[in-house]
Amino acid sequence: MMLDRFSLKGKVAFITGASYGIGLAIAKAYVEAGAKIVFNDIKQDLVDKGLAAYEEAGIKTRGYVCDVTDENAVNETVKMIEKEVGVIDILVNNAGIIKRIPMVDMTAAEFRQVIDVDLNAPFIVSKAVIPSMIRKGHGKIINLCSMMSELGRETVSAYAAAKGGLKMLTRNICSEYGAQNIQCNGIGPGYIATPQTAPLRVDGHPFNSFIISKTPAGRWGTTEDLTGPAVFLASDASNFVNGHILYVDGGILAYIGRQPS
Repeated sequence: MMLDRFSLKGKVAFITGASYGIGLAIAKAYVEAGAKIVFNDIKQDLVDKGLAAYEEAGIKTRGYVCDVTDENAVNETVKMIEKEVGVIDILVNNAGIIKRIPMVDMTAAEFRQVIDVDLNAPFIVSKAVIPSMIRKGHGKIINLCSMMSELGRETVSAYAAAKGGLKMLTRNICSEYGAQNIQCNGIGPGYIATPQTAPLRVDGHPFNSFIISKTPAGRWGTTEDLTGPAVFLASDASNFVNGHILYVDGGILAYIGRQPS
């Protein structure tokens, strides 16, 4: 059956930073598709918040306190997951930060922090899970990239640099490990309605009007808009899709914008 190729039954999925938002939405979709979910966050209170959200949704999961920029901590966490849950079949590098600061006002330390979380961490976590994926004979790695890997915008120099690097890391993991039946792809969300973007989405806010005018779909995306692509890239339906960035942006990257009246 064709739909069976989209099943994640029996798979173990590790989603970084999935206490809320996009990561939580992807986790819920994976559970519906049959996967077991584990996640991490940097602090115990965030892990507890995530566990409460999963429990409210009727989902059994495990949460781990782990700083994904700390290679030793990541290696130990992956070992614990393998011992307590099983070998990771699906990794979603979801954890990330953004600092909206004009480039000339941003310190080198602030720039490095964004690079560390948004680029170095996916390298560290991917490196930790790939050996077991090779031994098992398959694996799926999905990196949360961004339209900012294709476009520039004021105040996000570090974020755009990190996401551009993550796009190329995605392609390189494909190049190095495709022969071991590991598929590494990216999802590039457009502007998504989350609690973090709520202040920007009120009627009359200029940024809200700007985004809607730049999006052919005429709206902000939802976290649910990302779940179908995330399930596809984690499933056997995408076994010959590798090194690809799937932009889920309502058409922004295809659109030059409206002509001024």
